[in-house]
Amino acid sequence: MAIIDPEIFMPIITWIELHPGWAAIVVLLISLCESLAVVGLFIPGLIIMGIIGGLVGAGTLDLTTTLICATLGAIFGDSISYSLGHRFKNHLPELWPFKKFPHWLARGKDFFTRYGEMSIIFGRFVGPVRPFIPVIAGTMAMNPRRFLLANIISAIIWAPIYMLPGMGITWLTF
Repeated sequence: MAIIDPEIFMPIITWIELHPGWAAIVVLLISLCESLAVVGLFIPGLIIMGIIGGLVGAGTLDLTTTLICATLGAIFGDSISYSLGHRFKNHLPELWPFKKFPHWLARGKDFFTRYGEMSIIFGRFVGPVRPFIPVIAGTMAMNPRRFLLANIISAIIWAPIYMLPGMGITWLTF
């Protein structure tokens, strides 16, 4: 569940419409932030990626470039989160937000323990644990190659699924 009103992102969307040449970088950064530990809690990824999908459907953005950038951003975001988990595994319970909300860490560990490697794929689509699963995979010493494979697979699935609603709505209106 997003905490921030998605309307605050409208200037970004308007800017993308006016500067489609820069759109690839913006899409990459948005999907990176949406996938990044803790930061992802504050990014309404489904809404923003749906709007970006609408821009693709309207012909403002190129489908292939946008999907590649969204996928790469998601891969980078989860990879950074995994690295943070691996690096700070012994200190996470002492850091914000886990110090204030220790149940987030516990839920993420339960989810990871229950689903193992598949938690990386499932976790990208489960809001409450989404930004924490890669961190937890790092803390629990998941094999980096296996993490990367699951991360890539989940990002390849995630990008079109999150953009599709916007693309469909746009195509229906034309």
